[in-house]
Amino acid sequence: MTKILKGNAVIGQSGGPTGVINQSLVGVIEEVAKHQCFQKLLGAVHGVRGIINENFIDLDNVPQEQLQAVANTPSAALGSTRDKPDQDYCNNIFEVFKKNDVRYFFYIGGNDSASTANIVNDLAKQANYDLKVFHIPKTIDNDLLVTDHCPGYGSAAAFVAQAVMGDNFDNLALPGIKIDVVMGRHAGFLTAAAKLAQQRPDDGPHLIYIPEAPVSMEQFTQDVVDTYERLGRCLVVVSEGICDTDHTPWAVKMVEEAETDSHGNVQLSGSGALGDFLVAQVKKKLPKARLRADTFGYLQRSFPGIVSAVDAAEARQCGRAAASAAAGDGTDGSIAMKRLGNGDKYAIETFVTPLDSVAVKTKSLPAEYINKAGNNITDAFIEYVKPLVGKLPQVGFLR
Repeated sequence: MTKILKGNAVIGQSGGPTGVINQSLVGVIEEVAKHQCFQKLLGAVHGVRGIINENFIDLDNVPQEQLQAVANTPSAALGSTRDKPDQDYCNNIFEVFKKNDVRYFFYIGGNDSASTANIVNDLAKQANYDLKVFHIPKTIDNDLLVTDHCPGYGSAAAFVAQAVMGDNFDNLALPGIKIDVVMGRHAGFLTAAAKLAQQRPDDGPHLIYIPEAPVSMEQFTQDVVDTYERLGRCLVVVSEGICDTDHTPWAVKMVEEAETDSHGNVQLSGSGALGDFLVAQVKKKLPKARLRADTFGYLQRSFPGIVSAVDAAEARQCGRAAASAAAGDGTDGSIAMKRLGNGDKYAIETFVTPLDSVAVKTKSLPAEYINKAGNNITDAFIEYVKPLVGKLPQVGFLR
C-alpha cells in the first residue's frame, strides 16, 4: 500500500517572468485544493530567497475570481529570483522545510530551477525525510530537455512574430536596413519565431541568425549587402547570442569589459549595444543606406496584449499535473509535454521526467530547422511552432 504523505506544501517561481507563469501557479493552487494530503499551501515570495527568509503567503482559500485574474496576468505573482542556489543554499532551504513540516515542494522555472529542486530532493533522501519535489517548466527560451516545448515560449514567440511583422511593413514603407535583436543566449527558438512574420516571398525577415549557426562578421555583412542590393531593403533578426565562427558571442567581442549578471553571464539584452554594433559594421559597406536597429529586450517576456491561448492552457495544465502527481503515488520529477499531433490535430499530454534529466543542461534548435547557409529558418520549424503561437493578424497589400 502506498504511504499517504501529509504535510505542508511550498510553491515558488524563479527566473525571467513570462506571460503564462501565473497560469502554472494557479493550476497548482486549484489542484492542491482537491487533495487532503496537502495541509497548507505556502507561496514563497521571490522564490528560494523567500524560502530561506521564511517569507511565505497563505495560498489556501483564495477566491476563484481572484485566482483567475492572477492566472491571466503576466509576470510572476509571487515575485521571482535570480539566485542560483549551491549546496549550502539548498541546505538552508531543506532546514526551513523541516522546521515548517513541508512535505511538498513545487518550483516553477527553467533548468537552474530544476537543478535546485534536484539538490533539495537529494538532501531529503539522504536525511530519510519524506519530501516530494516537482519542477514545473517555464522559459521563453524553450531550451529545456525532454519536453516538446516550454510554457511561456508560445506567447513570447507570438510577440516576436507580430513585432517583426510590423517591422516588415515599416521597412517596406521606408526601405532600408533594419536589425532586430531578440533574446536567446544559447538557443535560437525565440529568434526563429520571427519566421512566422513572412506572409509573402519578399516579406521580412530576410535573414535570421541564431547562436547554433556561427557566422563571421564578413559573412554577416555580405549577406545583408546581397539582400539589400536584390530587394532594395533588408530586415534582419538576430539572437542576442549570435556568435563568431570561434563560437564567441559578438556581444562579448565588441566590448573589452563586458558586464555580467549574478550567474556570471555577459549581459546581452540590457541595452541596444549589440544592435548598434551590427549596424556600424554594415554601415562600413553601405555608407549611404538607411540603417536602424531595435533590441526587443524584456518586452517579449511579459507583454499582456499578446498571450497565446494554447500557451496559457498548457501552462495551467502543467501546474495541475504537478500537484496531481504529488498527491498520487508518482515519484519526484519535472513535468514535461509530449506532442500527440500537429496542425488541426495538435494536442499534448503531460508526463513526469526525472529531475536530473532537465537540471542544468539545455536544448538547442535542431539542425533541421536551420537552412544550409545558416542565415534563415526552414519550413519544418513553422510546422513545429505554429500550434504554439496561434492565429496571427491577417494583412492586406496594394502592391
